[in-house]
Amino acid sequence: MTTRAEFLAARRGRRLNGPFFLIEALDRADGGAARYGLTVTRKVGNAVERNRIRRRLREAIRTVCGADMAAGFDYVIVARRELLTLPFETLTGELSRRVAKVQAHRPAPATPPPGI
Repeated sequence: MTTRAEFLAARRGRRLNGPFFLIEALDRADGGAARYGLTVTRKVGNAVERNRIRRRLREAIRTVCGADMAAGFDYVIVARRELLTLPFETLTGELSRRVAKVQAHRPAPATPPPGI
């Protein structure tokens, strides 16, 4: 995700709050590839620290958590300062768990009644 409009649209979706980050997930209902965006505010730290957090999140998504993201969803991950010192295994585990929770609460597709 790259545009501000896409980030703002994701705010209408489901919110999962955690100790290390907040995830906003919006079901686009188009079945396309999952997309993600990262937000690390200035409150988190200086530019070096914010960039390190972004790099860690991108690597966690690339190596482990990207496969857990549901197709047709937009994910916005809002990072907290604790991600800076969090062990990478804990980061990937927590991110995978939260992303899987989004998919678990996805409504089932409507099926036509029998006999039609």
